[in-house]
Amino acid sequence: MKHISVLLEESIELLNIKDEGIYVDCTLGRAGHSQEILKRCTKGHLYALDCDQTAILESTPKLEKIGSNFTCVHSYYENIGEVLDQYGVDKVDGILMDLGVSSPQFDDGSRGFSYRSDARLDMRMDQSQDLDAYQVVNEYDLDELTRVLREYGEEPFARKIAQKIVNTREEKPIETTFELVEVIKSALPAKELRKKGHPAKKSFQAIRMEVNQELPQLSRALEEGIRRLKPQGRLCVITFHSLEDKVVKKAFKEVSTPKKVDKRIPVTGEEKVEYRLINKKPIISGEEELLENNRAHSAKLRGLEKI
Repeated sequence: MKHISVLLEESIELLNIKDEGIYVDCTLGRAGHSQEILKRCTKGHLYALDCDQTAILESTPKLEKIGSNFTCVHSYYENIGEVLDQYGVDKVDGILMDLGVSSPQFDDGSRGFSYRSDARLDMRMDQSQDLDAYQVVNEYDLDELTRVLREYGEEPFARKIAQKIVNTREEKPIETTFELVEVIKSALPAKELRKKGHPAKKSFQAIRMEVNQELPQLSRALEEGIRRLKPQGRLCVITFHSLEDKVVKKAFKEVSTPKKVDKRIPVTGEEKVEYRLINKKPIISGEEELLENNRAHSAKLRGLEKI
């Protein structure tokens, strides 16, 4: 399946790329966004990060066809500060984060991300890390599993599903995606199974987010990314579900809103903020993109600029 970068034109426009600028694509994937950044940044440099080594191997040749002024780094994007320090870079002109799992990761059934392909439970974006979906499903206790399903999947039947998982694995480990799907289905009432959408979707999302520590990683990456912007530098983030969007919205609001002060205390001057929201409402995909790419339906793009 062809990988289509979501909100490609919108995010590139929002970055406002300078020819001599320094840019970071925190989520290289299959280089859809990175290629467009590199085309517009002929005298600067692009640092492209990805925790998936396969993404780097497949994307590097694509970028080489455009230019040599790029560096691909096998790293989680929360390490953006360490990576920039490693290359002697202090501040940058722009940062892009395209969150979630890339289409090729879902399409590769052996990676264990999808409930539509039977494979060993895995779900690791970085295949060199230890924690995988098998461990979460078979080793987390009842309370931990319930927390994961409720917090990251917003699953209303989190406790019932977690209890069913615990009961099932007492007889035999749950080893594959299809085995997990059957366990989840067996924990849900009939009326839920009749609803539109796959009954395991929320649970699979939750386990994937736990395996890859997606929300904690996002919070750390946003904090460091905001700090690394030059004046007029921009940070653009594409989210795919409400949990991610809430984290981004909150982080952007905190740095772009003046702090409340006690009006009874005299101040020497008006407090100034260092950042501004580029778009107060998130940018979403247009009708044409929605027809071409189903994944775009939930995508939201937010941008922040250092003043």
